[in-house]
Amino acid sequence: MLRSRSDKPARAVAPWVRTRLRTAPWAAAALALLVLVTAYLAAALPRAVDRYETEGLRHDIRNAEPRNAVLELTTPIPLSEHGPGLAPGILQRKSDDARGLLPAPILTDPEQTVHGVRTVKRVEGTDPWLPRPDGLDPQFVLSSPSRLTEHATLRKGRLAAGTADAPEAVVTAQTAESLHLKPGSVVHLPSKSSPEPIAVTVTGIVEPRAPASPYWAVEPLLRTPALAAMVGNEIKYYWQGALLLSPGSAPVVLSTNSEPEIFFRYMPTADHLTGRDTDRFAAALAATTSGPDLVKLRRAVGGNAALTTDLDTIVDSYRSMREAIDPVVAVAVFGIGAVAAVVLAMTGGLFVARRDSELALLRSRGASLTGIGLRLLGETSAVVVPAAALALGLAVAAVRPPDGGSGGIPLGPSVLAAAAVALISTLVLPVRAVVLHRRPRLHGGRDDLLTARPSRRRTVLELTLLVLAVGAVVSLRLRGTGDSGGSGDPLVSSAPVLVGLIAASVLVRIYPLPLRWLARPARRLRGAVGPLALARAGRAPSSGTLPLLALVLALSTAAFGGSVLAGVADARDRAALLATGADARIGGSVEWTPLPAGLTESVRGLPGVRDVAPVQTEYGVSLPSTRGTADLPMSAPIVGVEPASYTRLANRTGFGPFPAGLLASTGRGGEGAVADTERVLPAIASPAVAERLGRGPQEIISAAGVFRVKVVAVRSTTPALDDADFLLVNGADLTHRADTQLLVTGPVDGTALRAAVKAKASNLAVKLRSEQRATYVDSPLQSGAERIYLGAIGAGAAFAVVVVLLSLLQSAPERNTLLARLRTMGLTRKQARRLLGLEALPQAVLAALGGILVGWATVPLLAPGIDLFRLALATAPGFAPLDSAPLRADPWSLALPALAVVVLTGLAAVGQAWWAGRRGSIKELRAGDAR
Repeated sequence: MLRSRSDKPARAVAPWVRTRLRTAPWAAAALALLVLVTAYLAAALPRAVDRYETEGLRHDIRNAEPRNAVLELTTPIPLSEHGPGLAPGILQRKSDDARGLLPAPILTDPEQTVHGVRTVKRVEGTDPWLPRPDGLDPQFVLSSPSRLTEHATLRKGRLAAGTADAPEAVVTAQTAESLHLKPGSVVHLPSKSSPEPIAVTVTGIVEPRAPASPYWAVEPLLRTPALAAMVGNEIKYYWQGALLLSPGSAPVVLSTNSEPEIFFRYMPTADHLTGRDTDRFAAALAATTSGPDLVKLRRAVGGNAALTTDLDTIVDSYRSMREAIDPVVAVAVFGIGAVAAVVLAMTGGLFVARRDSELALLRSRGASLTGIGLRLLGETSAVVVPAAALALGLAVAAVRPPDGGSGGIPLGPSVLAAAAVALISTLVLPVRAVVLHRRPRLHGGRDDLLTARPSRRRTVLELTLLVLAVGAVVSLRLRGTGDSGGSGDPLVSSAPVLVGLIAASVLVRIYPLPLRWLARPARRLRGAVGPLALARAGRAPSSGTLPLLALVLALSTAAFGGSVLAGVADARDRAALLATGADARIGGSVEWTPLPAGLTESVRGLPGVRDVAPVQTEYGVSLPSTRGTADLPMSAPIVGVEPASYTRLANRTGFGPFPAGLLASTGRGGEGAVADTERVLPAIASPAVAERLGRGPQEIISAAGVFRVKVVAVRSTTPALDDADFLLVNGADLTHRADTQLLVTGPVDGTALRAAVKAKASNLAVKLRSEQRATYVDSPLQSGAERIYLGAIGAGAAFAVVVVLLSLLQSAPERNTLLARLRTMGLTRKQARRLLGLEALPQAVLAALGGILVGWATVPLLAPGIDLFRLALATAPGFAPLDSAPLRADPWSLALPALAVVVLTGLAAVGQAWWAGRRGSIKELRAGDAR
């Protein structure tokens, strides 16, 4: 029969991709959900890191002391200047020109920009009515800051409006009160060129509108007078204050015997800065303070101008903290990234296993590998690409810049991260299918863990990973994460992952051994469930190595992350405890401030107080030496304690514990021991003090008495002091007994404790350990890095759950068929649940034990190369009670995730048995089923 020209070929019923997606919608939805979550985490990570780095830079600049962050351009006034160049209009123009020359990304706040004329050297006030505490003349700073009316409110009199011939000034209320000034007061100052003094009339009193603003805080003397000390044979005090000249009176500074200068003050802003601007910002500061931009500024303001600021130190401190924290964060990122990659590979493996028969049939009927691969690529692309694109959009919407705007965080890293997830998810299924079906096959042989033999390629791969792991661990231990290559060296950052991979490979190789050992005694059991479960566990496909690998990596990542957070918490706790000595410390701000009578009893009766240890501390006591005058002078604090309470405190804190009997009282203390200089007091000393005093008695001369001490024990730390050196004695043996501090133990309420102390004395300070601990977390860099680790732990736990579910889903059809057949042979539902639970437990238990062992071994293996100091403490080494914050294994982080995996696996297996029992056996045992 001939076909007419109008006849067209019959169209396909439906495209391949649409048909496959409609056939298995739940599998496509599950893959989309997995890709969505994974791509979201991958895309959000670089944005989160960029966000907290930006917040950290802005936080450090905003919270810096204004006197440290300000950019101050100063130029001396030449001797030839007689005043015209100091006119307000000229100074304003120079200030604007200099501000415009500051290089990007330096931006300044115009509201806090100040310029004017001032005296560098303070000028003495000669009027007899000025206050003189110790007979010394007060000293004044003459300054004419611009925009005074915008930053101060007139309280009395009028604003200054004088000239160089009749200078006028205003003063702040605090200055007026301390220096006895009022409107109409005339302050006489020495003149440089005339015997007649310079008379400055005070016309008004002003009150700062924002005393903490940079306008006043950069130079606090303009706002608040101060008592300064002159050190000589004796200490004498004198007042220092400021006279705020009117702009028209500014030229009067040229007549004083001081060193006048013009200043231009610019307060930098940080709202526009990001973490990526750190290097540019530091380079701009360097060019402004000592580079080509300083030359431009000198041309703008004239003279030999100099720009001073400590902002470069602030930026360098931020950069050093970031460089110390980033490599530690990179370790977590590599760990969770490896787990995610393995889970995506498992997902592709599950789909290949479920469609193995279909693909084998297609190959047997002549389908090409290219055709199969492209069709599978189309299937996965239709699901993965939209899910990854949606995840990228969610990450961009969820992780916003610190200011809430749409810009500020680059999109490139997030796009690359989401694309990497999409690429892996898209290629896993077609690549694995093409590799498994290179040759047409109808039925495959057994591929069990017990019978499988590792190929040469696998052996070579494992040996390569072993070499890389050894190299990474050695490099990390020798160089550490703080080295210049820490954050940029993937080998160093992936050290925990490589160790986990090696451990998982070893576990896969030894996995058959325990099954064989348990199978023999299990045959002697009366029931059939135990032997059958072990046999089934051994019949698991060799592709089950991926779940084992993923579980080990997930558990070791969670354990490592938990250990990092535990090490950070321990370092902060220990640093706070070293700084306070107990849960709370009560003492005077001045040395040798005795505590009032009854304070100890009042504090002891407060709710939550479990113990109180009174101590008497005297600093700077000269120590004798066994070598006499051959040694250099040395001093150390002497601490008089109550042995019973102080011993309990030392035992609780772990700082130099000792038996109370070591400081047994001689019974000859108190005021009656003034003349008894031969008594010997037992003492506990720090190593340096013990070495200096030697083993024999040595005479101590102190305000607490004159006595001899003999070192009976050596301790490196003690709760009362965080200093390196100390000498501890029984307080009852001191001649002049007066407690100066109380060390309080217990969860006492800070408000109640301060109220009780204030009721007894107003000059005592209360220092709480909890408040001290909070001071160690003052940078978004720290909190952001901790959130990354918390996210890594949570993601690792979530991926572990996914691994368990994927592992059970992969073998679900075969298990359902087995249960159906066994139930026809009399297997009860209870036995079915036990069978599936026992079958799934060996691999879960092995993975849990492997995760615990890997996590436990990784921490001490990598601890020498990872210092958590900058992550734990906000300050730099040398400025905190601790010298280092080592990494330590956290038992809870090791045990809880592993136990959760075992429990979850058992529950999932039991749930699968329950669901299979509800479905019945007819469908699973239908005729012609090849399973």
